[in-house]
Amino acid sequence: MTEQHEPGKLGDLIVNINDCHEVALGVGTTIRLLRYSEETGDWVLWVHMEPGATFAPHWHLGHGQYFVTKGELIYDVGSAPAGTYGYEPIGSRHSEARCEEVTEYLFMGHGAVAFTDDAGEVRFILNHEFLRDVAKGEVVSNVANEGLEEAA
Repeated sequence: MTEQHEPGKLGDLIVNINDCHEVALGVGTTIRLLRYSEETGDWVLWVHMEPGATFAPHWHLGHGQYFVTKGELIYDVGSAPAGTYGYEPIGSRHSEARCEEVTEYLFMGHGAVAFTDDAGEVRFILNHEFLRDVAKGEVVSNVANEGLEEAA
């Protein structure tokens, strides 16, 4: 690391992903929190998923955008291989997202995402505050379908 990264910094921000701590977000998934805003609720992540990693059922309470740089993200609406931009509008519901090879992408969240269990009950809300606390090591999370028993 070349300098201390402050993802909640106000004003202009230039950050190299190598200056961000990598933290687990779930089984097989790590993130680097590039930015979050207390003012707008926006957040930006660099996501790394190992083969077989998943995101459990969820719905977008705010819209999201992503750009895949490596591998392939596979979910309800189709396949997003490297070089793909995706947009997920408010209210989008996904039963699962997964990858079958090492996959990396930039995700820009504009509001919260509600993660649910198999019964449709909310497990947790992923938002800028949640991600801030995960990045600080204050919260252990699991966005994956696997290992839910250990995270509960």
